[in-house]
Amino acid sequence: MTALIIDDEIQIRRLLRMALEAKGYTVKEAPAGQLGLQEAVFVKPDVILLDLGLPDMDGLEVLKRLREWSQIPVLILSVRDQESIKVAALENGADDYVTKPFSTAELIARLSAIQRRRSGDEATTLHLGPLHIDPVQHEAHLQGEPLKLTPTEYALLSLLVRHAGKIVTLKHILREVWGPQSENQGHYLRVYVNHLRKKLEGTPLELRNEPGIGYRLVEG
Repeated sequence: MTALIIDDEIQIRRLLRMALEAKGYTVKEAPAGQLGLQEAVFVKPDVILLDLGLPDMDGLEVLKRLREWSQIPVLILSVRDQESIKVAALENGADDYVTKPFSTAELIARLSAIQRRRSGDEATTLHLGPLHIDPVQHEAHLQGEPLKLTPTEYALLSLLVRHAGKIVTLKHILREVWGPQSENQGHYLRVYVNHLRKKLEGTPLELRNEPGIGYRLVEG
């Protein structure tokens, strides 16, 4: 796994490099947004750790530009802890959000969750009506057409398809998709449920909310 760190604080980059290399990652660095975008093109990392407070452009702008051409998982690292900013990052394609200061143990746990989403543990193709999911290729097709999904959207949709017709609890979804330390971060889930509902519009598939309990995916 190769990780690209886009952060202007050299101390943070050093800390992240030590933590990531200890877990076997190859680490690349960029101290600014434009350089980070260039590195992403040439290095093609497996994951990007992105600060929002960059000297040349806002991290959200970097994220938007990345998502124009790439679905590389992005973990946001920021001192900004307002829920509105977290939601904005998620809506623009971030896979997770960690607030500074953070523990390296939490960081590695979040990255491990992202890695699980990318790898796909199931070897059997999943089907629900017009939706087909190939966990080996990490691809989804809806009504015969490729369905463009971020890694997090893919992980959530795959989980719901594996339990099609059944209620999947909020706690279970958050634990499986975002990791064991994310069970109280329901705003993540609401954002991605809305994403999937929009992508399933016009099909017989319905993502139903069971208030206070969880969600279920059904074929109408």
